[in-house]
Amino acid sequence: MPITVGSRRQAAMRAVQRGLMTGATVLASAIAWAGQDSIEQIDVVGYPLLNQKQTGDITRLLSSEGIVAASGGGVSSLPIMRGLNDDRIKLLINGAESTSACANHMNPALSYMDGSRVAAVEVIAGLAPVSLGGDSIAGTIAVDSEPPRYAEQPGAWSSGGEVGLFYRSNNRNYAESLSAWLATANVSLGYSGSNDKAESYRDGNGDTVLDTLYRSENHALTLGVRGEVQELVLRLSHQEIPYQGFPNQYMDMVGNVSNGVNLQYRHRYGWGTLETLLNWQDVKHEMGFFTDEKPGVMPMQTEGRDISYKLRAEVPVSDSVTLRIGNEGHRFTLDDWWPAVDGFMMMGPNDYVNINDGERSRYALYGEADLTFTPSWQARAGVRYERVVTDTGDVQPYNTMNMGMMPNADAAAAVIFNSRDRRQVDDNFDATLLGRYNWSPATSIEFGYARKTRSPSLYERYSWGRNTMAMTMIGWFGDGNGYVGNIDLQPEIAHTVSTTLNYEGQQPRSWQLSLTPWYTYVDDYIDADVIGTLHPRQTPTADRAALQLVNLDAELYGAEFSAGRLLFQDEGIGAVRLLSRGAYTRGSRKRDDSDLYRIMPLHATVALEHERRNWSSKLEVEWVSDKDRVDERRLENTTASYTLVNLSTAWQWRQLNLSLALRNLTDRDYDLPLGGVYLSGWIADRSQPFVALPGQGRSVDVGLRYEF
Repeated sequence: MPITVGSRRQAAMRAVQRGLMTGATVLASAIAWAGQDSIEQIDVVGYPLLNQKQTGDITRLLSSEGIVAASGGGVSSLPIMRGLNDDRIKLLINGAESTSACANHMNPALSYMDGSRVAAVEVIAGLAPVSLGGDSIAGTIAVDSEPPRYAEQPGAWSSGGEVGLFYRSNNRNYAESLSAWLATANVSLGYSGSNDKAESYRDGNGDTVLDTLYRSENHALTLGVRGEVQELVLRLSHQEIPYQGFPNQYMDMVGNVSNGVNLQYRHRYGWGTLETLLNWQDVKHEMGFFTDEKPGVMPMQTEGRDISYKLRAEVPVSDSVTLRIGNEGHRFTLDDWWPAVDGFMMMGPNDYVNINDGERSRYALYGEADLTFTPSWQARAGVRYERVVTDTGDVQPYNTMNMGMMPNADAAAAVIFNSRDRRQVDDNFDATLLGRYNWSPATSIEFGYARKTRSPSLYERYSWGRNTMAMTMIGWFGDGNGYVGNIDLQPEIAHTVSTTLNYEGQQPRSWQLSLTPWYTYVDDYIDADVIGTLHPRQTPTADRAALQLVNLDAELYGAEFSAGRLLFQDEGIGAVRLLSRGAYTRGSRKRDDSDLYRIMPLHATVALEHERRNWSSKLEVEWVSDKDRVDERRLENTTASYTLVNLSTAWQWRQLNLSLALRNLTDRDYDLPLGGVYLSGWIADRSQPFVALPGQGRSVDVGLRYEF
């Protein structure tokens, strides 16, 4: 039988598709254990008709797996896992990594995968195996697009596709997507594309939340060639974002063009399986201003390039032992400069060079073993070594002259920076030990320890500017403060222990319960110390913090729970299910027990879902507690508790699917606890204080999808 790259995830998808929820997007929160060809724990996000592929940001899909999002642009939110943000999470798109080529992280890895292309998502928090980890301390999020489709019979041709339309009333969001494929039994060619455009959204009071408009366009080609024991998959991708507003940043995205090549090869030998991956991505990114909702004049240019490879061999030594060994390499290069602006003395006559020929190279080796001691006892153990090398060239300010009676802080900072030896070499070690014990067919416990290491990014080590304008251009925190890097930053080392208790009743109407308490201690956590006060946009009454990135120790802990049960099932009425999920997270600095930034408060979701033949509906209630634990050094805003009600329904007729949803049904006015500061609102009226970013008000969402 021909094999397919990523067969484990596809096996998981097939397992779900054999059940009631055929066609839903699959999210897996745990990995396959030895002797299994499917993912151990599979969570399907509701009924399939309510979870159709839609264009845009995919972090909403991840919310059902405990991932929360820090607001950014319309398609560029930053994921947060157990209080740890995007750079601390291993983000894999079709197995490959993508580095944010922006001082504000406006182009994070997940922004390059449009929601209409997502076929499977794997989320592993805290105890990610070393084969899926490296250069991260929070966990792993792996997102896969649709694999190649082949004709079932030799000599036959097969074809198909899908067209989708979507509209959201709140921000007049229009989106369309198209996919098509043509294949024989051994060769497959597929295309997918989408276009997504939205105006600025309105809050629960009906007021426009300024500078939240965006436009995005994505295209992808997939070529698959397979034989009896091997498969080659080539993916080509192209993305253009002509504009994207960021209401919690001083700048906006005015251009982002990305081209990517992803090549995967898998071969099954008598001794086991060999997998290889080659990936290349080139990004040209520009920040500036494009709308009257946030006026300004200042261009910023960035060019980034990722080149990576992965080699992995899996060897079943016996029925009870499976070994995995691997080698990986990843090189990221970056140039970040701010062109001079004619007529503006403070932005000329030279280009401001922020990062010049920046380079970050990683090389890794790992080994991992899956062990089955008894049918009830399983374990996984792995170790990983990485060498990370970072370096950059000389920099320059806009000019070297003093500003009237004021000294030129950037000129002095550039001299100091250029005199330093900037090359840094980190030798990092990871280790993971996981165990699983099945008490009975209904109850099990999973537990483990992980040591994870992450080296600083180029922006964390090499951002050097010291005046107000330069510092406020640096930072992916959305807090309105200014940041400067630190060449001497050390890698973060996280020690995590976690336990998951599972109960899965064996009767049709039994409960399915899961509880996961966890604890993480981070040596040399990269945080920030206050070094002064800034007055953004030369506004004397506006005080924000000047911060330098530093290492300190931190601890995070919390718990996650999920519950589900079939409440009712009848041939005429259909099936009704209850689903619930919630989480609590606390993060603090060991030095003074002060709170870390962007820690999500206690929150929970409860949903009732109904399905009858070709009709599905869901009533969902989201509750978020007060956010009163805030990072005072970053001047983080508190936010009030709120409850949102969402109602959705979908109907399938042959190849046609229609969906309707009412988001924030009661038009609740609320502030986003992880949204940062509403800077675009402050820029429009600088007499007002810095307030939290408002959330989106009521919206009517309509979707249509047709398969052919």
